[in-house]
Amino acid sequence: MKKIVVCLGLMVVSLAVIAHEFWLQPQKYFFNKGETANIKFNLGEDFTGENWTGNNSKINYLIHCTPSNKQVDITSLVSDKKGDSIQLKLEEQGTHMIIYNSKNSFINLEPAKFNAYLKEDGMTNILNYRKKNNELAISGKEYYQRSVKTILQVGDSITPNCLQHTALPLDIVPEINPYQAYEITRVYKFKVLFKGSILKNQLVKVWFNTHGKRTVHDYYTDGIGIIHFSGNTSEYMVSTVFMEKNTSDSIAQWQSYWASVTFGFPAHK
Repeated sequence: MKKIVVCLGLMVVSLAVIAHEFWLQPQKYFFNKGETANIKFNLGEDFTGENWTGNNSKINYLIHCTPSNKQVDITSLVSDKKGDSIQLKLEEQGTHMIIYNSKNSFINLEPAKFNAYLKEDGMTNILNYRKKNNELAISGKEYYQRSVKTILQVGDSITPNCLQHTALPLDIVPEINPYQAYEITRVYKFKVLFKGSILKNQLVKVWFNTHGKRTVHDYYTDGIGIIHFSGNTSEYMVSTVFMEKNTSDSIAQWQSYWASVTFGFPAHK
């Protein structure tokens, strides 16, 4: 894929990069107290990813939400080395959540690719705006950032810290702790918020990884911003993308936010 050059000092990316999902990938989701989680920043399609090439400079914030409801800045756990991952010692029993927000990157897509990308990712409101304003033949100049989280479990104590809204601009928030839901109904509920407000009729993709076999299903949020789905899968990723007009400068017309949350279960559960 040809890369597009800009003279802005921002990261330059191809369509392949922005169209890929981005998520936090631990080596497992269930831990014993005192174990260390190795959490990679993964980029790829169909919930099959490769380690990123980013480093500390890409981080806007990186927070560990502990079972005792502390929010710990763990930015320093990622070095300047390209492709570095998080090594996080889990010292409390309960549910842990790690959230990551990236700095903006810039992309300039030719019109046909930009229109196709909007259609594929459910951003019909932006596509309709371009049609209405005769912009379908105009390239798409866009800032984008990642708003992702992963939920881990240490021991048997289920704690509610993962149910809180976070500082992520696009936030996928569990309505019930997924590790509790697994034990009760195996029905998982998530609410989608943008800057604290619910998103109605928002396209949300859910990936199911069942012992290496991956499938994806599309859902749309209801009138209160919620999706729900059931499953008996070993690993899940819930993801969505939202775009708005950029008003911070005249370089990019659009600002997009890419959100995901991962969680999973041991094979024996």
